[in-house]
Amino acid sequence: MEPDSGLPYKRVLLKVTGEAFTKAGNQGIDIEALDHLAQEIMDVHDLGIEIAVVVGGGNIFRGAAASKAGMDRVTADYMGMLATMINGLSLQDALERKGRHTRLLTSIDIHQLAEPYVRRRAVRHLEKGRVVIFAGGTGNPYFTTDTTASLRAMEMQTEVILKATKVDGVYDADPMKDSSARKYKELKFIDVLKDGLKVMDAAAISLCMDNKLPIIVFNMTVPGNIKRVLMGEDIGTIVRGG
Repeated sequence: MEPDSGLPYKRVLLKVTGEAFTKAGNQGIDIEALDHLAQEIMDVHDLGIEIAVVVGGGNIFRGAAASKAGMDRVTADYMGMLATMINGLSLQDALERKGRHTRLLTSIDIHQLAEPYVRRRAVRHLEKGRVVIFAGGTGNPYFTTDTTASLRAMEMQTEVILKATKVDGVYDADPMKDSSARKYKELKFIDVLKDGLKVMDAAAISLCMDNKLPIIVFNMTVPGNIKRVLMGEDIGTIVRGG
């Protein structure tokens, strides 16, 4: 399907955390939450927009938390990568049950489950109209899925990163704890780094800043929000500029 010429973006990368795969406060994979995520992605894909997805794994295992508790950092990070594989497989299944063509690519060599990540192959899948799911992080410890999202977005030459969260943008304090927290409509990358705002980790932000790739942070728990963002509605917080 050709993208609507009136849409602001033709190829995008969606970054979803493990929280998107379960209900608030729970662990594991909730089928209702999974189907909601799949439907949101399909609604965007139906517009003719090429979409790649980077999945987190925090609903199953958090490598950083395990490392702080005393586990070897490298081991913990690899376990976190395997958690993203489980989420990637579940999202692939949810999309294909709804009749969507997908490809799951991973930086960890698991032939029986997914294709090895090859940049040209991934781009070709997008061009053929498939939803591309990236799992396994970068394949290296010490790198987050935020950094993975920035890296893959550059390689896929996407026009924007959509950072799906459970809040409706970036605030100067935690809106869940501070009722006076102020929401930013727009931010510059340098201000995110300088003020330590929780958008993505510093490596991911620096990579986007160096390559002038905007990030839109929005609440994906509201049905239809991904589509609204991509149709140009004023939702969430956009991070761009110097």
